[in-house]
Amino acid sequence: MNDRLTHLDDQGRARMVDVAAKPATARDAIARGRIRMQRATLERAIAGDGPKGDVRAIAEIAGLMAGKRTAELIPLCHPIALTSLKVEATPDPDLPGFVVTAHARTIAQTGIEMEALTAVSLACLTLYDMLKAIDRAMSIEEIVLIEKHGGASGDYVRDAS
Repeated sequence: MNDRLTHLDDQGRARMVDVAAKPATARDAIARGRIRMQRATLERAIAGDGPKGDVRAIAEIAGLMAGKRTAELIPLCHPIALTSLKVEATPDPDLPGFVVTAHARTIAQTGIEMEALTAVSLACLTLYDMLKAIDRAMSIEEIVLIEKHGGASGDYVRDAS
């Protein structure tokens, strides 16, 4: 890893990194997050009888929409043409809650991690928004990069420990 912050110039001012000289390569990233809730809230969400209907499907769509708009949401991100973005909200009775996973792919000059992380974040926030009428004590936890492949910095796989 580079120990230099690439989004700061020599005077410490924020800047967008110039990627013009970098080759476009295949890149992919997987991110994950969790939203913990009361067991009864999860049961209602799974049954689809919450106040706002099928929260899981709407959260997945929100994640897709957010991932596609990452460059508009995070100031110094480059706009990237996604070749694939999959968002899945999976019920986990052991939490209890949902585990949200996003897998983003592109062929580009810069990484795709932020699109995957943004998709997970907004999917979790959407689940919170749609279920808050019955459970305001929910918590969004552990939004992390699980793995990324491609680009000059090579592959990264999060340690499972």
